[in-house]
Amino acid sequence: MVAKVFWFRCETKKLERRSALTPSTAGQLIKDGFTVYVERDQQRIFDDEEFERVGCSLVDNNTWPSASLDIPIIGLKELVTSDEPLPHSHMYFGHCYKGQAGWSSVLSRFKRGGGILYDLESLTDATGRRVAAFGFHAGFAGAAVGALTLAAQREGKKLGNLEPYANEAAMVANVRAAFGGSGKGVKALVVGALGRCGRGAVDLLRKIGLDEDDIVKWDVSETAKGGPFEELLHVDIFVNCISLSSAIPPFLTRDQLEAAGAHRRLSVVVDVSCDATNPFNPLPICDVITTFPEPTVLVALSQGPPLSVVSIDHLPSLLPREASEKFSSDLLPTLMEFPRRETARVWTDAKRMFDDKVAEAVAELAGES
Repeated sequence: MVAKVFWFRCETKKLERRSALTPSTAGQLIKDGFTVYVERDQQRIFDDEEFERVGCSLVDNNTWPSASLDIPIIGLKELVTSDEPLPHSHMYFGHCYKGQAGWSSVLSRFKRGGGILYDLESLTDATGRRVAAFGFHAGFAGAAVGALTLAAQREGKKLGNLEPYANEAAMVANVRAAFGGSGKGVKALVVGALGRCGRGAVDLLRKIGLDEDDIVKWDVSETAKGGPFEELLHVDIFVNCISLSSAIPPFLTRDQLEAAGAHRRLSVVVDVSCDATNPFNPLPICDVITTFPEPTVLVALSQGPPLSVVSIDHLPSLLPREASEKFSSDLLPTLMEFPRRETARVWTDAKRMFDDKVAEAVAELAGES
């Protein structure tokens, strides 16, 4: 029988406080007969002792490379950049299946080590929908940062360092306060409004006081004609929440922004999808990832009002406890199936995706040599 065991590693990405496992879900795994090793991690939103109390075995920080090769490693964000081969089975968001920067080098580490990446983004149900995602909280937090950016702009300032919030209510209160009590009068447009991410963005905008008519909700039918879209120039905040899988016409272009000049209302673009390094980036006005310490970047334009872009790739970390609890509880049933990964559809599909992408990576690296 396949062993029921997981090794939950620490996160090395700075300011990443989210957790793929929570004490609650780890406890459920243990009740189901799993052994769960948890690396000590001071930046994780949950204390080490919370895991210990439900029966997890605590191990030293960042010691997963020494784990037995038959123990799968669970994480959240990407591993530290290295050329070291990877012999374990890993679960995390690899950000290497859509041609992102450095994607082939990441997958080559698994090829050389004999390991497997079960990318968390590739774990989908029978309809193709991801079994677990941070989308709602990404959209919610992204819209909040966009609104804070606009409020700072209106005071002639640049948005400063971001810190995680205790909960959604605290985030909403902070954003409302930045507008003097309410965001009423602000106009926003959300693309991808019917998905998890878009629903989160719309929810935040409602909660900070925007009128319903001032929350423009676009999805596939509205974008079917292809960009660039003139309508984006006539709102204060544009929130991009699409799931990008192939090349599409750009939503906004630098030429379009220059032509609009002083007639442009658009002041803030929030790229929740964060495709800045994707070759199919639908927002070619920005090609950098922003951070909590520096959450915005100014688009260099020769005329018109300032235009700031937010392109943070771990927005749900602003609500680490709530986002982690939701994600982990959704992931739990799939983790329960892992010992049957040779036959369970969600795991065999993920393995097939990995094999296909590794083959593409090998071909690309061979072409470069």
